[in-house]
Amino acid sequence: MYRLTDGEWYEELKEDLENLLKLGVPIESITCDGHKALLKAIKKACKHVVVQRCVIHIQRMCRIWLTIRPKSEAGTKLRYIVNQLHKVANREQWGDWVVSLITWHETYYNFIYEKSYNPLTGRYWFKHKMVKQSFNLIRKALPNMFHYIENPNIPKSTNGLESFFGHLKSHVTLHRGLSREHRRSFIRWYLYYRNQ
Repeated sequence: MYRLTDGEWYEELKEDLENLLKLGVPIESITCDGHKALLKAIKKACKHVVVQRCVIHIQRMCRIWLTIRPKSEAGTKLRYIVNQLHKVANREQWGDWVVSLITWHETYYNFIYEKSYNPLTGRYWFKHKMVKQSFNLIRKALPNMFHYIENPNIPKSTNGLESFFGHLKSHVTLHRGLSREHRRSFIRWYLYYRNQ
């Protein structure tokens, strides 16, 4: 079962999850990138399902926001903590990682929430927006980041799925001269033969 779409839309995602459940597909967990529409659809369609946030997506976004060489000590230390994320494999490592994050937050709390004032607009803004944004991403994802430790059947990343769709994209690119309808047919046949 698949759907051709032009985006991640709540209504479509919710309908797809409901259809899987109607077909009797047991959904134990969903590993995802944390897209708001998908999280909302999961909450509405299948509340009992465990949501595992993809640790690689979290890592990737934080690395982008923090850059390769952060300009602040807080950014450098947070980047180090983020780089350790994919190595967490058991409860002890999980505890150590969370403690290092909490310690970082306590140490740099004032830095993260430091504001500047623009007299021309009369507005305040956070001076270290990307460091704050990276921390907030982790903080919001934290309750759903480590379910894979308790259940080895839950993948901690979407890399396997990304790989599958990467192959599909490269095949579609090879045939980039196809019309829209022929491209749809190509994708349908590709998925059909991959599932045989």
